[in-house]
Amino acid sequence: MKIAFIGLGKLGMPCAEALAKKGVQDITGYDVEQRSSDLINIKSTLAEAVKDRDVVFIATPTPHQEGYDGSSPTAHLEPKDFNYESVKSVLTQCNESMHNEQVVVLISTVLPGTIRRELAPIMTNVKLIYNPYLIAMGTVGHDMLNPEMIMIGTKKGVEETAVKAKRLRMLYEDVCENNPRIEFGTWEEIEAMKIFYNTFISN
Repeated sequence: MKIAFIGLGKLGMPCAEALAKKGVQDITGYDVEQRSSDLINIKSTLAEAVKDRDVVFIATPTPHQEGYDGSSPTAHLEPKDFNYESVKSVLTQCNESMHNEQVVVLISTVLPGTIRRELAPIMTNVKLIYNPYLIAMGTVGHDMLNPEMIMIGTKKGVEETAVKAKRLRMLYEDVCENNPRIEFGTWEEIEAMKIFYNTFISN
């Protein structure tokens, strides 16, 4: 299976290198910042990185608005969503450079309703799957290969009708070390599961 990672920061790089160490041999990557790796083939453009890939993972940051990082109370502030501008830019470029035999897998965290409302309309040429990780900074690679569970969100939320989601399941069954349970759902269900999990851990 040919894989690409777009976004090689604190999430993308450890995940890409973890897959390489598990024997996934053909991995490309791209980041707006200059990166280096002995394990993956880093390309100079996004279009080069996604060319001929079966699965393209998007690990672009979705930062909080200033003052909403949890370091101080926010109950008195107006509710605000994450900033999705970087994700939208990357998805737009992927849509222009990819075709419908490929699949884009977003692993960046988004709030419930975001994919159907804001991100899926961008993807007119390529299928979009939501697959957020349950990881901790510092142990990203290990946590990816030993997850508490794997969450895969599709438009309809039914694995039997999502051939590309099955492809993703097969990848995880090959590389994960702890035989995790795999939960399928709609985009909204998986978005909510990820946020509820984060909230539970934080509390």
